[in-house]
Formats: sequence, C-alpha cells, structure tokens
Amino acid sequence: MATPAPSPSSVPSGVTITVKPNGPFLVQGGARVCDTAGVVIREGAVLALCRCGQSASKPFCDATHGRVGWRS
Repeated sequence: MATPAPSPSSVPSGVTITVKPNGPFLVQGGARVCDTAGVVIREGAVLALCRCGQSASKPFCDATHGRVGWRS
C-alpha cells in the first residue's frame, strides 16, 4: 500500500520531483547533476530526467519517449 503524501505544510521548500505521465521526471526548484567524478554536467531551475531509457542524452530527457511510444 502506498504511503500517503505529506501535507504541504510538512514538506520542506526546495526541490520537487514530479513524475510526468508517459514522460520524464521533472525536477523543479534548482538542482545540479554531477558525473561520477563530481563534475557538474548540468544545473538549472528545471531539469527533465529520462525515465524511458531511450534518450540519446541520458540522464536527461530528449523527448524520445514520445517518438518511440513509451508508456509508463
């Protein structure tokens, strides 16, 4: 059984990750993605991370999920 979502007042402000239907993880609120050596690959207020595994720019979404008909 899924854990109920916490009330908005109990969630700290900052980063929110939203699972988009049939699409990427949408990271909002400012985030930094680093490689295994700790080098910053990309940072920004909004980032889309691949869930389908088909992106040519992993770990980022390049909208391939739509072209290949991927469904979550």
